[in-house]
Amino acid sequence: MIKINQAVIVEGKYDKIKLSGIIDAPIIQTDGFGIFKDKELQRFIRMLAEKRGLLVLTDSDSAGFKIRSFIGSTVDKKYIKNAYIPDIFGKEKRKTEPSKEGKLGVEGVSEEVIMQALANAGVLCESSEAMPERPITKLDLYEYGFTGGENSAEKRAAMLRFYALPSRLTTNALVTVLNCITTYENFVKDVEEIEKEWLRCSE
Repeated sequence: MIKINQAVIVEGKYDKIKLSGIIDAPIIQTDGFGIFKDKELQRFIRMLAEKRGLLVLTDSDSAGFKIRSFIGSTVDKKYIKNAYIPDIFGKEKRKTEPSKEGKLGVEGVSEEVIMQALANAGVLCESSEAMPERPITKLDLYEYGFTGGENSAEKRAAMLRFYALPSRLTTNALVTVLNCITTYENFVKDVEEIEKEWLRCSE
């Protein structure tokens, strides 16, 4: 697994699945053109961009470039790096026919092609001797009452509002995002404020 500092933006779930076996980084999917109307997702991506930067890795067809261009128009370009898949013609294994333009997308190209795209974008991380920070875990969410307990759903909703995160994040995705935008120490400090927010809303 190759560690990437930036949050990686892809188009669909199969792109995300492909990259999940290659890189260690938060991977966010746009659901194709769904990002165009999803204001919540747009805000989320802007926040990630400001916290750690973005790497945009969309397909090399016209749709992929429209999505790439849209992200570039909604996020300050200083936070964006672009990785490009070369034009490789063929058909993804799961599909019965090639795409409209006949090009392979992120899911269809080899790991070597993806690695070269990442290298060309200059995002491959150098190894570090520094001790890793203590991560936020699913157990932390449970112990602080955000999952698995009475009023967990309401407390979790308050936490999502506090961090301005999308309401539909799964627990696994939430843990990944929290580790992108804050530290364990700051999270522990924030819990008190989140609980106050929850209590205000439950009165």
